Amino acid sequence: MATKMQMMEIELVEQGTSNSQMVAVLNESFDISVKYAKIPEPADNEIRVKIKWVGICGSDLEAYRGTRAPEFISTPARLGHEVAGIIDKVGKAVIGLHVGDKVTCRYVWGAYAQYIVCKPFNVKVIPSGLSLKETSLIEILPGVIHAAELAEINHTKNVLITGQGVSGLVLTQVLRLYSPKNLVVTDLFDKKLELSRKYGATHTYKVPNPNVPTMEILGKDFPDGFDVVVPCLLEGDGMVDAIDCCTTSARIVMYGCIGVCKKPLDFFKVHRKRLEIYATEPRRDIDMRNFFQQGVQMVMDGLVNTSELITHIFPLSKIDEAFKTRNDANPDTIHVLVDCEN
Repeated sequence: MATKMQMMEIELVEQGTSNSQMVAVLNESFDISVKYAKIPEPADNEIRVKIKWVGICGSDLEAYRGTRAPEFISTPARLGHEVAGIIDKVGKAVIGLHVGDKVTCRYVWGAYAQYIVCKPFNVKVIPSGLSLKETSLIEILPGVIHAAELAEINHTKNVLITGQGVSGLVLTQVLRLYSPKNLVVTDLFDKKLELSRKYGATHTYKVPNPNVPTMEILGKDFPDGFDVVVPCLLEGDGMVDAIDCCTTSARIVMYGCIGVCKKPLDFFKVHRKRLEIYATEPRRDIDMRNFFQQGVQMVMDGLVNTSELITHIFPLSKIDEAFKTRNDANPDTIHVLVDCEN
């Protein structure tokens, strides 16, 4: 069975307690604040990571908004999983990893903190030439690369990505490496579409508002729809739109749509169009690790630009401001980083 997200344990203490650290706690919807907790000690088969950067992912935002089902998260809770940091302690049974190694982490939840502990499986050592600031977004690349593999893109396929947020812009950079016939993207904001063109999109379309069906904008140029549709929107309603964008026998690779779906989903359309729908998280641990390595290499080779997407940086002490900024959709906000050292 594939490894699941590891939830960080939390033992809150009073401010000023020895051997304590700052952590962010989601108290309830739209209420996240800094508290203090014990610095964890790694078990024999664990490592401890001193965290520098953590990005605010769409999954964090869904939890912040209170639209995640309780089976996934309930409050109070810790958030954060797009991690870049340095190993500062190694359990005695761990080999191959060393104090001082720069790492990015995956499948850890609760990383808006100064320290976390995890298993070697959860980290990937980053070459010394790559700055930590460019590293936290590598966490999403295994899912992105798996999405590209599932899509089976080639020179005959018309591909559509709906949404050019952080993940959408990374998807555009990766999917263009698969040489589609056309790589079409949509977004609400010109700034993001400009980046999309730079990253390899062949066609970009501005959607006037989230309620306008995509094919109303693209139907004139692509009347038959698309062979591959990758919805990269936060809300589940994006799947309803994605189905309408498909040609017969198309594939939907569901990278986004992690939020609630409020619109009715017409499964008859799925049958009638003979569609295939895929989730993007790797199903085998070995695949996740291989895609993790590929993601690091893509960034190292200059094929995926992560630093250019960073638009805002906040210290951990201002985590509430960081989330308010990320939650306030505007053309100047793309990737928000939290600095856990300051």
